[in-house]
Amino acid sequence: MEAYRDQYAKLFNNGNKVTVIGISTDDDTVLVNWAREKKFPIMFASDPTGDVVKRYDSKIPLINFAKRNVFVVGPDGRIAHVMSPFRELSADSYDELGAAVAKASGSTP
Repeated sequence: MEAYRDQYAKLFNNGNKVTVIGISTDDDTVLVNWAREKKFPIMFASDPTGDVVKRYDSKIPLINFAKRNVFVVGPDGRIAHVMSPFRELSADSYDELGAAVAKASGSTP
């Protein structure tokens, strides 16, 4: 998540026409404290029951933990791009994500 934070301006056009929501199975209190401590410029949603991660096929089988998948949703509310799994250690992943966000938001990469 730190890479998202550190590249927020570039990847997500500083939040212009883009909303970033990280979804975690962590408890909301733990999630809020962690996000505040790390100074994330994005929103987080707590999904302790795993309902959202199950719905989007992001649940790791047998445990209540989410895979690192990224969904880019266009202004029409439809999923415009999926990265499953998102390979957070690969620079190419961030290039792909930046291009997908730019395309979905109508911005230039």
